[in-house]
Amino acid sequence: MIRIGITGADGFLGWHLRVHLLPQTDVVVSCADRDTFADTVKLRAFVEGCDAIAHFAGVNRGEESEVEAGNAAITRALADALSATNGRPHIVYANSTHHGRDTAYGRSKRRGAELLAEWASRSGARFTNLVLPHVYGEGGRPNYNSVVATFCHELARNGKPSMSKEGDLELAHAQEVAAEVVACIRQARNGEARLAGEPLRVSALLERLSSFASDYGNQIIPRLDSALDLNLFNTYRSYLFPAHYPVMLAQRSDARGALFEAVKSLHGGQCFISTTHPGVTRGNHYHSRKIERFLVLQGDAQIRLRRLLARPVHEFRVSGATPCYIDMPTFYTHDITNIGAGELVTLFWSHELFDRGQPDTHAEKV
Repeated sequence: MIRIGITGADGFLGWHLRVHLLPQTDVVVSCADRDTFADTVKLRAFVEGCDAIAHFAGVNRGEESEVEAGNAAITRALADALSATNGRPHIVYANSTHHGRDTAYGRSKRRGAELLAEWASRSGARFTNLVLPHVYGEGGRPNYNSVVATFCHELARNGKPSMSKEGDLELAHAQEVAAEVVACIRQARNGEARLAGEPLRVSALLERLSSFASDYGNQIIPRLDSALDLNLFNTYRSYLFPAHYPVMLAQRSDARGALFEAVKSLHGGQCFISTTHPGVTRGNHYHSRKIERFLVLQGDAQIRLRRLLARPVHEFRVSGATPCYIDMPTFYTHDITNIGAGELVTLFWSHELFDRGQPDTHAEKV
């Protein structure tokens, strides 16, 4: 077993790393938050029990003096705790491509790397200075974590995002960052490492997200020709939940019967039809990339969803009598229960063909 500590564990990157580590059975996660850093005893106890630490804690926005002083103080406190305990965990520091700039944020990230490199040199421990591009993903805070979060937040609320300035982006999803951090630890990498992202102009990003929002608003799954497209679309969808669902479907009836459109997709995918006996529950799993739709065709059901590592459970009661769908957000565990007296018939649709070798289905109780 390996114990990986995460500073800023409740933050954007911290949450994504914890989620990434959930299926890895040989890892124990230890978390440090603001309270940990406010108490020297707690901070020393945290570092003492770790084999490796992913250092994400920091200040991204605020007054320049606050950003510069805050980031330096947090990293200095970590370095002091490491020195005081004579611990030698492998430190992976989440640095930024801005570290070379003469800005408050750039100077603070550069200073953080220097402090940890000095500690590693004195102690003989491994230190990875992981330089990250522009990171985005589900759960990012608008006007704080990334421009992707800001655009998605505004689009999800029927706003029309404005672009304050043009520029070049290099985009990496937070799960790519998490995978890179774990690779640094497992492969015992030392020194500076860089995670490459996908290049995209700010204007092109806004155009792509706006196109996704337009298609999805018209109940169409857009074309998702790349991993970047899928990750951006899933990120956008995360800002719609739960207010956007369930989506009611227009039903057309005549003397022959009734008809409604279940899935409209420019991407493809696969449909499944299941029957479920009264009182039986299906699911209790989550997906990290898969788009999955639940649509009850007959009977009555309760659909429940819970964001990973959180407690609140969202519940939706749906019926085949009034057709509607709910698309499962990534990193939400979900289930469906037959709460009616008769058989439940459900259509499940996924944007990709089922692959037993890579099912992207992880067991987790709602």
